[in-house]
Amino acid sequence: MPVTLGLLLTLSFVVSLLALSFLIWAIANRQITMDRDAATTIFEPGEEGHVDNDGTEAGGDHRHLFDPGRTGIDAVSAGPVLWLLGAAIFWLLLGSAFGVIASLKLHLPDWLNGHAELTFGRMRTLHLNMVSYGWVSQAGLACVFWIIPRIFHTKLRKPKLTYIGLVLWNVALAGGALAIATGWTDGEEWLEIPWQFDIGLAIAGVFFAAPLVLTTRAREVHHIYVSGWYFLAALLWFPVIFIVANLPYVHSGVEEATVNWWFAHNVLGLWITPLAVGTAYYFIPKIIGRPIYSYSVSLLGFWGLALFYSQVGIHHLIGGPVPTWVATLSIVHSVMMFIPVIAVAVNHHITVARNLWALKESVPLRFVWFGALMYTAASFQGSTEALRSVNSVTHFTHYTVGHAHLGVYAFASVVFFGAAYHLLPHATGRAFAWPGLIKAHFWSVVIGFAIYFFALSIGGVLQGLAMLDATRPFADSVTLMKPYLELRTVGGSLMTLGHILFAVNFVSILLPRRADAGKRVTAA
Repeated sequence: MPVTLGLLLTLSFVVSLLALSFLIWAIANRQITMDRDAATTIFEPGEEGHVDNDGTEAGGDHRHLFDPGRTGIDAVSAGPVLWLLGAAIFWLLLGSAFGVIASLKLHLPDWLNGHAELTFGRMRTLHLNMVSYGWVSQAGLACVFWIIPRIFHTKLRKPKLTYIGLVLWNVALAGGALAIATGWTDGEEWLEIPWQFDIGLAIAGVFFAAPLVLTTRAREVHHIYVSGWYFLAALLWFPVIFIVANLPYVHSGVEEATVNWWFAHNVLGLWITPLAVGTAYYFIPKIIGRPIYSYSVSLLGFWGLALFYSQVGIHHLIGGPVPTWVATLSIVHSVMMFIPVIAVAVNHHITVARNLWALKESVPLRFVWFGALMYTAASFQGSTEALRSVNSVTHFTHYTVGHAHLGVYAFASVVFFGAAYHLLPHATGRAFAWPGLIKAHFWSVVIGFAIYFFALSIGGVLQGLAMLDATRPFADSVTLMKPYLELRTVGGSLMTLGHILFAVNFVSILLPRRADAGKRVTAA
């Protein structure tokens, strides 16, 4: 057995073993509970049964802009959360611009072709790394820093460490982006940032994790709400996969490709997914004012992810020069992921379906629920896509790009949009200046993504069938994609417009206005 395969299997086993150890600890400490009361720990006395309005609707005197019971808690978290969101939005705008340029170059290949820095390979790579590590990761961390103190009923500990982590993370990311722009990369998808800058990201991660761990230890509630399980597990998993995958001079050739897809899928499933699912698990019941449908099922969803996900990524190497059993093992794990995904879907969707009225009351809830729906869709599609019969058609096509955006964008990013819109009035004590722009943002990203996804999915299948048809020239599989790629640019541009509206809303709520003077509630 090659050294790398053995190493990855061992690490996957270690990750699962850590999850199993965590499960044993949870049982021993009575964290595994079927008690419905555990699901209500996110509510202060008197909150349950009342919608948590957030100031995103115009003109309502009923707006509840500050949470008196938690004013002290939110006041400490607000600074780190706002700075993380600000940095995340900066990278979202910049990454989106590179994404649109890369999309245009797919059907206008001679455009901006005079310099190496402007070629598709670098534009697309900059887009991927900026939105992955700049936007999604920092927006997810902002949600974690907001939610962890609330569910543990205690203030964030050592918040100044967060600012150090923030500076280190963004300096390292900026350095990595500059390196990619100049052609200096590690040459693997999702791992392009040179390992010298990855050291900075890893150190920054320590400064992010320390305040959260200290806050967890100082919690004033015994039970860890399900969102906390997802967040704490992500803080445990991500350093393992990030450091192992970025070790220099260890992996090469086919082994390097194996490590590449082991990391690329796990950064989605064991980092971005826990952050977004945990965020949805908090904001859906919190906004509605009612606990989730079944707390015991939520625990099944978490442990299913913890035990099944770590070996999913190798299905990207079906047909490649790796042992058949390795790919088969990955396919089996991919199919097993139906179990935790259904568990999460049952909780999220039934909770909202029983309270559809809340979608009219809260625009952020529309974002979060739409993202939760897309999590279900992305996971079902991913498990199906891992099957050899489907993979043989869709692999190496634009279908895979559509699937990736279904997971990272329509699921995770949209959940974070909704979370940001809900928490910003609470963090600033102000209402949004133009609530209509929030609805415009929602429809811009929903319509834009629908165009983007269906164009790439339909075109990708046609592309795959053309490549498998031995009677057709390969060029057919390229030329048939042109109208679908043009639609991709239209969809991507609409999504980018939504991001600009998001940035406008973010900046507007930070700026003090004369009308706020009489409404603001001073922190206790």
